[in-house]
Amino acid sequence: MTNFRLALEIPSFSKKVHLRDKLFLLGSCFTEHISKQLSANKFALLENPHGILFNPMSIASSMISYIEKRTYQSEDLFYFNELWNSWDHHSRFSHPDQQTALQQINNSQEAAHTFLQQSSWLIITLGSAFVYEWTAAPSPLYPGKNRDTNIVANCHRVPADRFRKRLLAAEEVFAILDNLRYRLMLFNPDIKIIYTISPVRHIRDGLIENNKSKSVLIRSVHHMVEKFENHFYFPSYELVVDDLRDYRFYAEDMVHPNYLATQYVWEKFAVSCIDPSCYALMKEMEKINLALKHRAFNPGSQAHRQFLNSYLSKTKTLQQQYPYLDFSKELQYFGKG
Repeated sequence: MTNFRLALEIPSFSKKVHLRDKLFLLGSCFTEHISKQLSANKFALLENPHGILFNPMSIASSMISYIEKRTYQSEDLFYFNELWNSWDHHSRFSHPDQQTALQQINNSQEAAHTFLQQSSWLIITLGSAFVYEWTAAPSPLYPGKNRDTNIVANCHRVPADRFRKRLLAAEEVFAILDNLRYRLMLFNPDIKIIYTISPVRHIRDGLIENNKSKSVLIRSVHHMVEKFENHFYFPSYELVVDDLRDYRFYAEDMVHPNYLATQYVWEKFAVSCIDPSCYALMKEMEKINLALKHRAFNPGSQAHRQFLNSYLSKTKTLQQQYPYLDFSKELQYFGKG
């Protein structure tokens, strides 16, 4: 029989994720897909305390800010488009009130510091090796004296002529990731790192430029994994680009992987990275999550009350089996019966 595709066989990780582990995830928008699946299966995690980040420099800088438990000050923000913004953060932290923006940022900083200290795994998804550097003359928008670099994590729709776009060299990315590893091991010596490359195409850079960017990231990450213990690579990029390899698995923008593709990546992640002892709960959570999405035609009916009571009983049993996990959302929903 003719085979019309090449399947990517992923070696099983020598160390695997357990239910009792805490997972710290950050990076590009593809991080959200993995985080959503992990959260639905009751893994304890913290995702993108700075918001979505794409380039290695901004990702590493955010991690170091958590390690140092940095507190942001009013001079770290700038006012543009009627919002107070941070050059280090995604626009979800922007706010019309300066103190509200600062409070959101610093609350996230404190939570990230504590969670990172307790984390067993760090999962980093790199999106692009392109960076944007402030090149304009100092102004009220200037990134500020408290930053070690003029590279910004988010341009916040400030005119493009204020920045210089450039591709990081592989040697720069090596140095960035190596410094992050050093700082991280001093802070939390037991943490293990999973690197992955986002399969999302950055077509604003151009297709050729996107491939140049991804190649820098892939080369840099493999350098880290081959050099250091407890560093792992999960091939999200290769699964979508080389294994699935079909525009049927992309959204209408031809840039973002669609539901089928992200589900395929998640299934591969579960087999390669998650300990088999977790599978029984994951199977039960699949049923419970489907029940949570169920919308009754007649919510007041006896049949619906029985449905809720049945899943309430199942959830209570799981809570007894896994007392260290949080089932409060499910207990509250099914308890309405």
